[in-house]
Amino acid sequence: MVEITRPRRGSLAYSPRKRAKSQVPKYKSWPEYEGEPKLQGFAGYKAGMTHIIMVDDRKTSPSVGKDITVPVTVIEVPPMKVVAVRAYCADTYGSHAFSEVWSENVDSALSERITAPKKNNPESVEKIRAAIAAGTVTDIFALMYTQPVMLTGVPKKVPDLMEVRVAGGDMAARFDFALGLFGADIDIESISTLGQYVDVTAVTTGKGTNGPVKLWGTPLRKSKHSRQGKLRHIGNLGPWHPHHVRWQVPQMGQMGYHQRTEFNKRILKVSTSPEEINPEGGFVKYGLVRGKYIAIKGSVPGPNKRLIRIRPAIRNNEANDLVPVVSYVSTKSKQG
Repeated sequence: MVEITRPRRGSLAYSPRKRAKSQVPKYKSWPEYEGEPKLQGFAGYKAGMTHIIMVDDRKTSPSVGKDITVPVTVIEVPPMKVVAVRAYCADTYGSHAFSEVWSENVDSALSERITAPKKNNPESVEKIRAAIAAGTVTDIFALMYTQPVMLTGVPKKVPDLMEVRVAGGDMAARFDFALGLFGADIDIESISTLGQYVDVTAVTTGKGTNGPVKLWGTPLRKSKHSRQGKLRHIGNLGPWHPHHVRWQVPQMGQMGYHQRTEFNKRILKVSTSPEEINPEGGFVKYGLVRGKYIAIKGSVPGPNKRLIRIRPAIRNNEANDLVPVVSYVSTKSKQG
């Protein structure tokens, strides 16, 4: 008789599946970069999805040179600002913040998010410069915040604050570059260009508590094996030894609202003309895009209005410097 086997349902790579601590995603790694100092991250707010028609410029594609239909996610990207610069050092216990320099003019909207220092310590600049000269500073980060007050599709007005790595050049050049960003509006073009591959990170849509059938994909029990009509219960809780329930056993738990990163998403359109992308009646549960936006190929984690973080691709194996040729953007109603 043939032995019935099947692969495991659900990946254990994402365990434990618990709610994200913050709706602002965090990066623990950044791509290597050699060149002039630049920021390695940006953030925007998800508006919705549509589709475009573009010329397929992938060299290995069977439809290369022909028009293809591509689904895209529209992300509204108002300019961001830098409020502080933070230097990091490393020791036997890992990387930790060494010192930071705050801008003299802190936006009043940030008072709802954090308590900014009332007086900036002028000695912090010299302290960081001395540490850079001594070779103890290992990284420079800029504290950037979004400006949702410029959007009509996102109801909140409190900025989202995040750390963005400054890469390129030596540490002294990175520090001077970050200090020069105080008070300036930073656009998406300073981080990535049209046609470039990026990584997008967001907190997925929360679905609450679910059982093992929906959460892990376990099959329904047969009626003869279930008592009291419990078809959606798991068959057993694992082996007798070890004498406890192992974490690999599929059980009920939180589904959704997890931080997820999608790699190698290509930017197909960057524009300041929202009438080119707005569908009739606006995007569902968002409304109209009124400022600068980008269109990324494929889907992006999270519901509409969710904060989306963007960084240059860290594992890009499809180097494509060609500018996408878009001939049509669908503006048909998404209301159904």
